[in-house]
Amino acid sequence: MRLGVMLGAERGRYASKVERLEADARAAEADGFSSVWIPQVPDDFDALTAATLVAKATERIEIATAVVPVQPRHPISLAQQAMSVQAVAGGRLALGLGVSHHWVIDEMFGLPYETPVAELRAQLDVLVPALSDGPGVVATESDRYRVNYPLDITDIAPTPILLAALGPAMLRLAGERTDGTILWMADERAIGDHIAPTINKAAEGAGRKPPRVVAGVPVCLCAPDEVEHATERTNRLLSEAEVSPNYQKLLDRGDARQIGDLLAAGTEEMILERLRSFASAGATDVSIRVVPIGPDRDAKLASSRRTRDFLASLDGRIS
Repeated sequence: MRLGVMLGAERGRYASKVERLEADARAAEADGFSSVWIPQVPDDFDALTAATLVAKATERIEIATAVVPVQPRHPISLAQQAMSVQAVAGGRLALGLGVSHHWVIDEMFGLPYETPVAELRAQLDVLVPALSDGPGVVATESDRYRVNYPLDITDIAPTPILLAALGPAMLRLAGERTDGTILWMADERAIGDHIAPTINKAAEGAGRKPPRVVAGVPVCLCAPDEVEHATERTNRLLSEAEVSPNYQKLLDRGDARQIGDLLAAGTEEMILERLRSFASAGATDVSIRVVPIGPDRDAKLASSRRTRDFLASLDGRIS
C-alpha cells in the first residue's frame, strides 16, 4: 500500500503561503512519500494551480488533486487546465474529481445539485477522451455538452482520473470509467464491505485494470495516554460529517461515527497496525493528514515533525 500525504498552505499566512506549499512539497518528496494530495476548499488555493506550484518545486513525487468539483467548470476548460498542469508535472499529475456537497455547490455557487452522478458522467464523456488520447480535437455530444475543441498542449497521456466516490452509483461510475476513488470518512469496514467490492466489480466488468482505492487517514504519533486527546483534536480540526449527508451515508456503512474514529494514533506499532488494517480492507493507497497535538504552537510543530519523521522511515509504502 502506497503512502501519500495531504498538502495545504496554512490559512491566513498570506505572505508565505506559496513558499510554505512549495517547502511542504519538497519535504514530502525528500521524506519518501509516494504522492501528495492537494485539497480544493472554498477558502484556499485552487487545487490545480497549487499542483502547478508543487510540480515546479519537485521532481519525482506524484501530484494529485483531492478533489476538484466539476459543477462550476466546463469539462473542456477543466481538461485544458489539467493538460497544462500535466505538461509542467511531466506525467506526475493524477486528476481527482468530485461533485462536492450541496452546501458548496448550491449554497456557495448557486448551482443545482439534484443530479450529481449524471453531471459527473457527462463531464467524463468529455474529460476521458481529452485526457486519454493526447493532442487532437475533442469531439463529443451529449444531452449536456456539445464539444468540438482542439487541444494541442502536451503528448503526455493518459492523465489518470480518480473520483471521490462514496455511494454505489458513483463507485460503479468510478470503476467503469476511471482509475479509482479518493475517500474521506471511510473506515475499514466501509472499504472492505462496500467500497472495494463495488468499484472492483465495476472495473472488472468494464475490462479495466484494478482501480486505486485511496483512503484518507489522519495520523498522530503520540503516547498511548494521549490518543484520546489526539482523537478529540482530530474531530475539532476535520469533522465535516454533520453538514454532509454524503458522509453520513458512508459512516452508516462502517463502524466510525466521526473522523476521529479513523485516526491512526499512538506508538509506531499502533499506527502501523491501523494502517495495515486499511490495506487488508482493500485500500491501495492512504492519503495521510498529520494531526499535531500540544499546548502551544511550538509543541504542535514538534508533534508534527515526530509524526512526519516516523512516516518518512516507511519509505512511502506499507507492507
